[in-house]
Amino acid sequence: MRTWGPLTAVCLGTFMLLLDVTIAIVALPDMAAALHASLSDLQWVMDAYALALAALLLGVGAAADVLGRRRVHVTGVVVFAGASLLCGVASGPATLVAARALQGAGAAATLATTLPLLASVYQGRRMSMALGVWGAVGGAASAVGPVLGGLLTDGPGWRWIFYVNLPVSVVAVWLTLRAVPESRGRAGRRVDWAGTVTFAAFAGGVTYGAVRAGSHGWGSTGTLVSFAGAALALVSFLVVERRVADPLIDPRLFLKPAFSGVMAGAFAFNAAAFGVMAYTSIWLQTVLGMSPVRGGLVFLWLSLAAFVVAAAGGRLLHGVPARFTVGGGLLLIGAGQFCMAFLDAGSTSTALIPGLLLVGVGTGLVAPSVAGAALATVERERSGMASGAVNTFRQFGYALGLAFFGTVLTSRMADSLPHGAAHALAGGGAQALRGAFPEHALRAAFASGLNTAAVTAGTVAVVGGVLVLALLRTPGAVRTGVTKPAATTLTEETTTQRN
Repeated sequence: MRTWGPLTAVCLGTFMLLLDVTIAIVALPDMAAALHASLSDLQWVMDAYALALAALLLGVGAAADVLGRRRVHVTGVVVFAGASLLCGVASGPATLVAARALQGAGAAATLATTLPLLASVYQGRRMSMALGVWGAVGGAASAVGPVLGGLLTDGPGWRWIFYVNLPVSVVAVWLTLRAVPESRGRAGRRVDWAGTVTFAAFAGGVTYGAVRAGSHGWGSTGTLVSFAGAALALVSFLVVERRVADPLIDPRLFLKPAFSGVMAGAFAFNAAAFGVMAYTSIWLQTVLGMSPVRGGLVFLWLSLAAFVVAAAGGRLLHGVPARFTVGGGLLLIGAGQFCMAFLDAGSTSTALIPGLLLVGVGTGLVAPSVAGAALATVERERSGMASGAVNTFRQFGYALGLAFFGTVLTSRMADSLPHGAAHALAGGGAQALRGAFPEHALRAAFASGLNTAAVTAGTVAVVGGVLVLALLRTPGAVRTGVTKPAATTLTEETTTQRN
């Protein structure tokens, strides 16, 4: 129990929260039919979770250092479980979106405390082993998500993608309370609530504006007000972080080219690799008529490629500078998205396979390297800040990418269909258009929208990759598989804080 109990407890929580990032993707068409949800509603079903996770991650992590990491971790799992139940019984889109946001808040508390809890228990080689298992569990969750979501949606129904979290949560809470000791950060630290609120306002404002632009246009008053509010919140956040004694993230870190490069890469990674998947799933099921299981199996090409490359890369790429694994991986993700931008009215799911494989290979290169690269760009005492920042940028990248690419898709579809399609698309998505327009026109329009979204995502990945290659020119410690902070710095930091 002493060796495996804490790791098992932490990994159970990690598996659940990462599973819920992807498990809902293949259930979106069934949700839309059952809840009479529009395409923008479906965007928020996915975005509310990722946005709450990204917006609260840094603040909750800081609060956990004061209140106790195990206590916050357990509270997060309990909130996550309660929110999962609310998702399962939701009777309308608004209720489901609100419950998904609550899920994201619970997930933030769980994820923010994961690595500090491991570091309080394991040291040296055991910590390296624990990080390896934890990373593998995260990868397995992403791989299993679409397939498990398809099986549950095809079987007992889409609500069970949320109900399945309940028994796992009970086991995770019991095991955490029994096997994981309490730990805290340094004495006297204060929680930066002002920074937490202003960052959440920024993330929420810019994401809301991107989603709203899909139905009201980029130049509408509401959209511009959202972006203006987000800009004001961002300025306020930067001012707050410069003045508080214990900032969530020190803005001066972004003056370091390497740190800025890693954050740009982390943002681009989750946005480009996963931001279009939800709309691809809708195309597979709503337009091509595939079942949830078959639609979920399509994404196995990506998941399996990522798993194989990540597993093999630990040995074959040992010692390779992270700028090449992260930067090169992003370029491959960009190439994969470009490969998926050639759909037409007659395309089938096989047209996606080459692109999914490339995205999977890129993911397998980036995912194991980006956190260690972030830790290696800062001083040892700021490793916790860097770890929280890279996770925040990844989740925010996914949330904003999902919103932005969805708006790009709907705008392109509206341009491809006759007048009046934009209103129908905003109100009910592709399903609502079936009776209004010929099947061939709908298939061509959705393919065109996906192509444009894929090109946009590919561009984001390429820009991110170029920035990483150009900016991540740190000393030799930033190397794949041998980055010291990834295996030891968190342990040393936690030990110092406890002493």
